Formats: sequence, structure tokens, C-alpha cells
Amino acid sequence: MKKFLKFFLYGGAALILVIIIFIIYFNSSYPKVEPPKDVKVEITPERLARGEYLANHVTVCMDCHSERDWTKFAGPIVPGSLGKGGEIFSEDLGGVPGTLYAKNITPAGIGQWTDGELMRLITNGVTKDNKAIFPLMPYLSYNNLTQEDLYSIVAYIRSLQPIENAVDESSLNFPLNFIVKTIPPEKYIPADEVNKTDKVKYGEYLVNIAGCADCHTPQDKGEPLPGMYCAGGFEFKMPSGTVRSMNITPDIETGIGVWSRDDFIARFKNFDPDSSEYIPVAKDEFNTPMPWTMYAGMSEEDLEAIFTYLKTLKPVNHMVERFTEAGAEFRN
Repeated sequence: MKKFLKFFLYGGAALILVIIIFIIYFNSSYPKVEPPKDVKVEITPERLARGEYLANHVTVCMDCHSERDWTKFAGPIVPGSLGKGGEIFSEDLGGVPGTLYAKNITPAGIGQWTDGELMRLITNGVTKDNKAIFPLMPYLSYNNLTQEDLYSIVAYIRSLQPIENAVDESSLNFPLNFIVKTIPPEKYIPADEVNKTDKVKYGEYLVNIAGCADCHTPQDKGEPLPGMYCAGGFEFKMPSGTVRSMNITPDIETGIGVWSRDDFIARFKNFDPDSSEYIPVAKDEFNTPMPWTMYAGMSEEDLEAIFTYLKTLKPVNHMVERFTEAGAEFRN
């Protein structure tokens, strides 16, 4: 009995030692990414204009990193909050596996970061102190940015009005707090510049950097369902109920197969705050995390390119129930 107990204790101690060694190795080895590049982005009027356009209307960085007014449809940005961070993403609101906080990306929040550190965060999802972040921020999509577009976004972020706003640290549930370290890509390989006259290629580029597929492709445990690219059905938990993304494949019955170019563009431009009033929404009414008022600022040329690319996708017949009122599952 004593020999068995001694064997059990030694075996348990050895197992604990192996686990400790593995954790030390894992934490010291991941995330496996290149160090930040030693680069200083030259700020030019052209880059500021392009960066403002991308960050507000295509990559919509300002969407998550500003305060949004959810008493209005699509949660437009609260004036004076641009880039200050603090938005909370949790298990209760969207099924996030933990509690995540959008960081302050004004100069008051990232003033001590180098341009290389900012670029690595945007394209590889790794912070200044080498921590991997959860890809709620779609850095896997931003990894497809051209170098000039990346430089432009950095230039624009540097130009934001500083706003003092301390933001809490994010936390992920086990085991994702370990798995997240393996997600960042090792390198950022800039996408080639795309000729805008090639509407399919340019549209594909815009869809990639805008992360359209991230929200319009249904997932199972964080993995996109095979054969369902852009077929809709990704769920968002909101106070009023469950909202699901629409099918944007060219399926005639359930997608955008019967839409014309003008229909597609008008769908966005209808939410342009310069030409319409924000729509008030009560707490128990349908709302959407889709930042329509931001995407409405896209140029017609870019919206047309996106539409042209989407029309080349494989049609997927997938009917989506766009909204389920909170508590409806208990009343049925």
C-alpha cells in the first residue's frame, strides 16, 4: 500500500511538473509572430483622407472603438466619442467567450505605441506587450490590407482628438485564453494594389478588409460552416432579442439574387445621416449591430464593386429568420 501511495505521489508530481513545463513553453512560444517593424508612417493629406474613409466607412475601426447610441437604429456613434474605446462585448451580448473591452485608440490611449506596434496589432492581433487578442477585432481580415491602406489607417488614428478614457482589461474564458495565443498569423504580407477598374477583384478586396464574411457566414464554435460562405445566419444577442445576419449570396429566393446594382447601393445610402434622420428604436424593438450609418458613407464606386463581387459567389439557398424577440423561445 505504501509503495502504491509513493508511486501515486511521484507520478502526480511528475505530471504536474510536465504541465508546468508545457505551460511555460507554450506561453514563451506563442503567439508566434514577427516583431514590430521599425517604421515611421509619413502623415500626408492623402493618407489622412484615405485613412479617415477606411476607418469610418470600410474597415469601420471607429465602429467598435467609439461609443454607440443604441436608442437609435444601427447604433450610430455618439458625437465626441470617436476612438475613446470602452464598448463592452460579453457572453450576454453576442455570445463572446469572456468579457472584452474595445481599447482607447486616440493618442491618449496609444500615444506610447510605435507605428510598427500599431501595424502589428491591426494585421496580426498582437499587442505592444506581445499579448494575442481575440479576433472579434477582425485582424485576420485586416491582414489582407495593402501596405498603403494600412499606413493610411495608422496616419488617421494618429490624428484623432485625444480623449482620456481608462479602459478595463479584457478576459477570455478557459481554454480560449490559451487557444487565442495560436490564432495570430505569423506575418503580415501586404496585399497587392488592386486596379479599381477590375470590379470583381476590387470588390473582393473590399469585402475582405471590411470583414463582411465574418458576420455574414454562420459558425459553429467559432468555425465557419463549410459551404455557407456569406449565407447569413450569424447570431448576435441584443437586449431586444437575437438578430441574425442576412444571406448576401446571389441566391434568388433567400439572398440578393434579384437585387440590382441600384438596389444594393440604395440599401446603404438610405442610412446616410447626411440625407436622413437617425431612426429611434425602443428597447424591445428590432435593432442591428450592422453599422449602416457608417457603411452608408462608402462611395458608390466601392459599393458597386462589392456588389459585383458578391454576385460572383456561389448561391446558397438559406432562409434566415432575421430577428427573434427576447423571451420568444419561452412563449412558444
